Amino acid sequence: MTRRFWIVLLVLAALVLAAGGGAAPALAQPTPQPASQPHSPSLLLFTRFPSQEAGVGESVTFPLTLRSGGAPERVQLELQNLPEGWTGTFRGSGRVVHAAYVDPKDDTSIDLKIDTPRAAKPDTYRFTVLARGAQTTASLPLELMIKEKAPSALKLEVELPTLRGAPDTTFRYDAKLTYDGDQNITVNLLAQAPRGMDVGFKLTGQDVTSIPLTPNDSKDVTIEVKPYPDLPAGSYPIQVTAQGGSLQATTQLTAEVTGQANVILTGPDGRLSGQAQIGATTPFKLIVQNTGSAPARNIELSASQPAGWEVTFQPKQIAELPAGQTAEVTANVKPSNQAIAGDYQLTFTARPENGASKSADFRITLLASTLWGVAGIALIAVAALVVGLAVARFGRR
Repeated sequence: MTRRFWIVLLVLAALVLAAGGGAAPALAQPTPQPASQPHSPSLLLFTRFPSQEAGVGESVTFPLTLRSGGAPERVQLELQNLPEGWTGTFRGSGRVVHAAYVDPKDDTSIDLKIDTPRAAKPDTYRFTVLARGAQTTASLPLELMIKEKAPSALKLEVELPTLRGAPDTTFRYDAKLTYDGDQNITVNLLAQAPRGMDVGFKLTGQDVTSIPLTPNDSKDVTIEVKPYPDLPAGSYPIQVTAQGGSLQATTQLTAEVTGQANVILTGPDGRLSGQAQIGATTPFKLIVQNTGSAPARNIELSASQPAGWEVTFQPKQIAELPAGQTAEVTANVKPSNQAIAGDYQLTFTARPENGASKSADFRITLLASTLWGVAGIALIAVAALVVGLAVARFGRR
């Protein structure tokens, strides 16, 4: 009986399966859930430079930014784990602050100034900034590496310390003044130059004797050396010193002055005038002097005279005139026969081969010829004789 029961039950089960089309019942699938979104903090505190380096006793500033992801709120600012003896100050808009107001529409900027004591040892120090709001707190770990501060230094460097030129040249040296230090200083500029030279300093085209410098600053300075025109040729050393407080930098310059001729043309005893007669040749003495620092070579003499006049020189050219020496030249001047008596100006010029030409203006007073005077006297005598004879003859009648 029991066996039949199980057989019947199996048959019924087979019929039921056949009636369902042979398809297995579908299993219930769980409803897909949306992926969880990362949680955005409602308060964010950050800086672009969380790790900095400083020397012993220096002050360092960390620029901080507060950003709100929620409702506007007031945030309290705190420092944790600041080393003993250090001082931390929050500043906003140039004032000391202890709290800040954050708004999701705009970031809030705060500066954290850390003052380190001079007794601080070189090491890496870590501390934390906290920003506490009503509901949330943001923290920012910071790091400050203290290192031994290098001693302050002053440098004065010149790219081309040796220049060459004539006595009328202005020697210009381009220098760079560099200051490595942590305090503002004023640097005085000094020069020791041979007699016969003037030394000056220019900054951006302006004459200066001192320059203010800020920490780790540098300035481009022009050093100008002007020799006197009569300075002899030679090599001249110039020492330039930059001095600021206990700091000092020195550089050595050299000005190589080449010789230059400088001729002067004048008359004996400095006279620049004389007399001449119409139609006659009159000699004038001229003095050529070389006041330069090198021999004047191949000095050509020339003149600018009125039309119809003739001027010749003896000699026409001076082959060489040493520095400091003089030479005498004769200028033979013959006025035109058609000239009338009066004052005239002639210009005499001395032009050396290796120097600038120099001119001198001479005033010449032109006199009538003595032949005309004799002829005039003779005419007067003849006229008087004729008158006397006429009077004697016609007087008897």
